[in-house]
Amino acid sequence: MGKMLYSVTMSADGFIAGPGGDMSWLSAHLAPNPLADMLVSQIGALLIGGRTFRGDDPNKGTENEGAFGGKWVGPQIVLTHEPPEGPVPGVEFVDHLDLAISKAKTAAGDRYVNILGADVARQCLAAGELDEILTFIAPVMLGDGVSLFEHPGGTSVGLEVIQHSQTPGAVGIWYRVLT
Repeated sequence: MGKMLYSVTMSADGFIAGPGGDMSWLSAHLAPNPLADMLVSQIGALLIGGRTFRGDDPNKGTENEGAFGGKWVGPQIVLTHEPPEGPVPGVEFVDHLDLAISKAKTAAGDRYVNILGADVARQCLAAGELDEILTFIAPVMLGDGVSLFEHPGGTSVGLEVIQHSQTPGAVGIWYRVLT
């Protein structure tokens, strides 16, 4: 089985979305990135949180709409208690974390399950299922919004740097989660 990876772009002050889940800030920071491009070819399935699935795609209505600027196509498992009424092609909706992880790992085979969404990533981490984190830090501060990692009362999670990169649009740091 492949590994579980949380990949995300965040502001320099630690937010992955602005207030109300606004992702429009990200458009100004979407530049070619070799590390992100390499990752796309290594993903076998996406595990997406419900809020992220229903969220604000900064590329909506363009040819770049969708995960990784529309470059990734494949199985998508959405963890949600509020699935849409009708079917969505290529997307399976699941309401239990263990089942969502199992389905995503099976779909991914020996490639990465890429997690999209702060809450589902936090749940995977708490369940001991998160192997790696790839964070792109954009040169902007949002001041408010959805935090990269939130755990009321605090939690220390050890990380080991695997790889890093820098482009004009972001600094990328790939970590291994230490258990």
